[in-house]
Amino acid sequence: MVKQQVESTLNGKIRCDACPVMCYIADGRAGACDRYANVAGELIRVDPLTVIEATEAEGGKIVAFLPSGGAADWDGDIVQSRNAFVTAVGAGTTYPDYKPAPFIVSRKENGVDMVTVVTEGIFSYCGAKVKIDTDRFLGPEAAAVRVDGEPIGHVMTSEYGSQMLSLGGVHHLTGGSKKEGRVTCDALLRLCNGQAVEMAIDGGSTLVVTAGEAPIINGEQEQRMRVGCGSATIGMFARQWLGHVDEVVVVDDHITGVLSEHQAGKLLDIPATGIKIKGRRSTPGRYFQVAAPGTGWGGTDITDPLAILGDFDPKTAYPGLRMLMVSTTGEQYGYYILDENLRPVLQSALPAPLQQSVEIIEENCEPALASVLFMGGAGGSLRAGVTNNPVRLTRSVKEALTHVSCGGAPAYVWPGGGITVMADVTEMPSNSFGYVPTPALVAPIEFTMRLSDYEALGGHMEAVVPIEEALALAERKIGPVASGAWPTDERNFRWGA
Repeated sequence: MVKQQVESTLNGKIRCDACPVMCYIADGRAGACDRYANVAGELIRVDPLTVIEATEAEGGKIVAFLPSGGAADWDGDIVQSRNAFVTAVGAGTTYPDYKPAPFIVSRKENGVDMVTVVTEGIFSYCGAKVKIDTDRFLGPEAAAVRVDGEPIGHVMTSEYGSQMLSLGGVHHLTGGSKKEGRVTCDALLRLCNGQAVEMAIDGGSTLVVTAGEAPIINGEQEQRMRVGCGSATIGMFARQWLGHVDEVVVVDDHITGVLSEHQAGKLLDIPATGIKIKGRRSTPGRYFQVAAPGTGWGGTDITDPLAILGDFDPKTAYPGLRMLMVSTTGEQYGYYILDENLRPVLQSALPAPLQQSVEIIEENCEPALASVLFMGGAGGSLRAGVTNNPVRLTRSVKEALTHVSCGGAPAYVWPGGGITVMADVTEMPSNSFGYVPTPALVAPIEFTMRLSDYEALGGHMEAVVPIEEALALAERKIGPVASGAWPTDERNFRWGA
């Protein structure tokens, strides 16, 4: 357990200054955040300081240690410093801002003196971007996303088989009622720590989201995301239908495709069928707004695909014309033959070649998945724990002299002002996130750079310690979680003259 500096005491209680709440904590008790406790008069960081350890296997690949058995056995000894990375998980904070980061760790990498500045940031300005891989309609854009009846975010755009949600943010954390802030903070904490959160969208669906797992929508677990829009599906599989069917309609909420009219069909010399689609024609073989959004065929609200068809043109259509209707995931399909009145009649079974094409559509649909990306802005207070001149850290990050990671996982740094980062929570160590009841999330963030660059940007050189000293305090050692580059990989840096 990492000990924290005690600022003051009152009636035997320790005053914790790790966040703006400033709890007084009695002996044997924890603060409101459950992250700091009073143990025999000492303020202790409860969660263990986490170190990611790796070993170089064949080809220099980083592999995780196994608990027992196998060639990757580890006896618990501290490995060479270059194969360990001190994360900010369990490190503590810099509040009230003038203090240096809890750990400023020096090491040597490939003959270069490096430093990693480790701190748990208190993020009032933070949230999560959630990507739901599904063909179902979740709700209209800008609709409120609610947990326990409280708005915690909103629906964003649809991105080619995925529905995007924006959750959290300072206005939900601090701009609404106390309950809204508390519920938002709790939902973000659970999402970022890989726990399930049940949500309801105004005018749309209910869903259960767990990072790295298939979403549950209206009580049913999703199986796959669509292979593409209806037009794209026509283009991809047109050749497989040639000679086996006269017309194919791929039903889609956004762009429904019609084989005989589509350019793919024209190039394959598929003749016109006289089909009529209820919808707004975009370009040949591509139709918008064939139905309202929903959880039926292709993300529409229909259960009978014939509802999107008008009467066939008798000048072109003919009895016996064969038609396949299929959704963009292949979950729904029907094979029809026109009768003497040019009306589609559903057949009991698909011909084998068409069944195979439907299965190929299904095969090309990737599994449904919920992805949660933590997003936060590293404000001036957090940066002050790194350097006496916070803006220099920002410039160093933008110039790629400083690499940013979150719990050792790669972090995407947004362009523009400030240090706004985004990281996949599934690539971070378990339980990387905490909270303070202000309310705000507590998230790990690390800045790695050359020691000379750190000194040049006004770093807290007096607080730099060798990595061996930090490793001696570490209580949790794990193998690599992130799939990206090792945090101190030289490829992450732009080396100056």
